Amino acid sequence: MRRMSAATATAAHPLVTAGHAQRVAVIEDDRPTSDQLKGWILAARPAIAVDQWFTRDDAEAALARQRYDAVVLDIELGRERHAGVAIINAINKRHAGTPVLVVSAMPAAVYRSIMKALDAWDYLQKTTFEEAEFIETLLEILRSTPAQSERGAKAAAAEAAQQARSELVLDPLRQAQALYRGQRVNLPLTAQRILAVLHARRGEVVSYEEMYAAIKSGRNRDNVRKHVSTIREALREIEPAFDAIDNVPMRGFRWRS
Repeated sequence: MRRMSAATATAAHPLVTAGHAQRVAVIEDDRPTSDQLKGWILAARPAIAVDQWFTRDDAEAALARQRYDAVVLDIELGRERHAGVAIINAINKRHAGTPVLVVSAMPAAVYRSIMKALDAWDYLQKTTFEEAEFIETLLEILRSTPAQSERGAKAAAAEAAQQARSELVLDPLRQAQALYRGQRVNLPLTAQRILAVLHARRGEVVSYEEMYAAIKSGRNRDNVRKHVSTIREALREIEPAFDAIDNVPMRGFRWRS
């Protein structure tokens, strides 16, 4: 991404409503990248207040104190490869409806589906987007924030009441959180990532090549089939008649809508 120096928030702008300046959190452990993103935001909308956080602990402490209009978040913070996932979970529990824009170097082919499963707004892969795309996405988020927050607050209570009877509720990077029909799904991490991709793209064929991105070793069709078999067996422990995952010959697998 192109470097840009940060501007100072000075002038009023239409995004300031009812005396409230919109506030964005940038959670990124690499300071030059964080400064660049902040600079882009302030260059486009000087009235936006931007807070920068560089560690998971500092970000979670800030989120406990403050509700943000949007959060720009890297997945990997320091040595914690999936710290961003924990932060998204904290946001969803404490401030349901707060939109999260994930900006990460991790491959979009698999992580976009995972972030969708976690209800993130969008996923941008570092080095593959320009300033204009980032700003356009963020401004779209900020324009929708009031309605999004209201919907989120209403949805939080409904979700808590209905979770036990939801078809599938999962955090694909934390095995203990995966639920099917209100019961925990016993799956290893790789199988859960594949499950997240299949479920996020219900009704579509997910190719073997797309599922390889969720596998660290043994990237071949036989290994994918074994993981899918493990997924089916785990779900059948909960629902013996489960048969929603179809094998599409020569192409991959599909979770039937």
